Amino acid sequence: MTSTVWTLLPPVIAIALALITKEVYSSLLIGILSGALLLTGFNPLHAVETTFEVMGSKLGDNIEICIFLVLLGILVSLVTKSGASRAYGNWAVKTIRTRRGAAFATSFLGVFIFVDDYFNCLTVGTVMRPVTDKYRITRAKLAYIIDATAAPVCIIAPISSWAAAVGSSLPESSSMDGFSLFLQTIPMNLYALLTLMFLIWLMAADFDFGPMGKYEAEHKKDELSSVEENHVVGGTGKVYDLILPICVLIVLCISAMLYTGGILEGANIIDAFANCSSSTSLVLGSFFTLIFTFLLYIPRKILTFSQFCEAFTEGFKAMVPAIMILTLAWTLSGVCSEDYLNIGGYVSSIVNGDSMVSVLMPAIFFLIALGLAFATGTSWGTFGILIPIAVAVFGDAPSTMLVMTVAACLSGAVCGDHISPISDTTILASAGAQCNHIDHVSTQIPYALMVAVFCFIGYLVGGFCGNGFVALVVGVILLFCAILVISAQQKKRAQN
Repeated sequence: MTSTVWTLLPPVIAIALALITKEVYSSLLIGILSGALLLTGFNPLHAVETTFEVMGSKLGDNIEICIFLVLLGILVSLVTKSGASRAYGNWAVKTIRTRRGAAFATSFLGVFIFVDDYFNCLTVGTVMRPVTDKYRITRAKLAYIIDATAAPVCIIAPISSWAAAVGSSLPESSSMDGFSLFLQTIPMNLYALLTLMFLIWLMAADFDFGPMGKYEAEHKKDELSSVEENHVVGGTGKVYDLILPICVLIVLCISAMLYTGGILEGANIIDAFANCSSSTSLVLGSFFTLIFTFLLYIPRKILTFSQFCEAFTEGFKAMVPAIMILTLAWTLSGVCSEDYLNIGGYVSSIVNGDSMVSVLMPAIFFLIALGLAFATGTSWGTFGILIPIAVAVFGDAPSTMLVMTVAACLSGAVCGDHISPISDTTILASAGAQCNHIDHVSTQIPYALMVAVFCFIGYLVGGFCGNGFVALVVGVILLFCAILVISAQQKKRAQN
């Protein structure tokens, strides 16, 4: 069954079930078991043995990623419990003077907290609600700003849980460095970049259109008074108790990358980043950040020792879903790898001879990733399935077409996750803004889909040109033209 058309069955089953059931865990597991059955000649016992053999191997190879996620979850819990988020919100209420200022401050905080989207959604919503309420920014608009600066920022941030997940999604047999590949996808990740540009324009212009504009007109005056504010109880932390741990995490992770890349052995900065062990670096950076946070909080009695220890279990629990998705995605990738079903050998033999199919791959992968992430509500599971297939199509070398196709996978996955009503990030954005979830989804989808159309056209043109930067230029031009048209229509309405 290896290197044949049947090797396509496991990921197809996983994708199809995810689309039908809208549940990613069981879909990935059934896809894994189907691959193991094909490999073992439909021997159930051997298939289960193979499944857990691959799972154990993949977990062992990627255990540092799991450790980093747990440490990051602990850090998120500590910052939340310290009361530093509440202190930042109180400071912002006194400092910000305008509606535009409130919107930009919200987005700035979302960009600043780029290490994890869960951390982003919960912290930004809790901190900025009093500020946006003061300047009559509706909860739906607040939820959109939170959502647009969560996953779209994390997916282009080199130091984040998302970067670690993407880097670990490569097939086990791949000789490419996952972190280097991720860095190359950043300027080609059209959805993330165009969404941020679009958001900046919306905040600067200070108006909305479509369902969001209608919602703003209907609810700006009466919504806020009808929503009961839930104050988050925390410690006595100050603003710098939020900012310092995040800054230290960034500095220490970058320093650890230079260290593991051989900066102390004489390597220059570029070579050190290229040759670093990103997973080890993230673990080192996050571990020493926890030590720093302990020294920052405990002597000043921001948290008691028992409260500090409680954050360990709370942080671990918060990251269990992410670790579960990653484990299953790694296992499916392992079953399909060269050592088992060898899906790459079959797919590459089919695609390599057809140049037309190759140039369409970025646009095709963008659409598939968008649909899969929308149906399942998870972008991690989506690119965990699709990135190994992209590597199988273009080979184990960081070519322009491979980088653009992987970027399209990430872009489509974030877009689908962004508009999915069952996405955990979308749900957390609604919760953080204390907005009705359906209101958030219905007002966000038109904005996201408009940007998605520009991304699809950009990847289509970029694929034919064989240049990812052409794709970005095309996307930016289309977005700029749309902004001009919408602005002209808005001006005409204002005059009438």
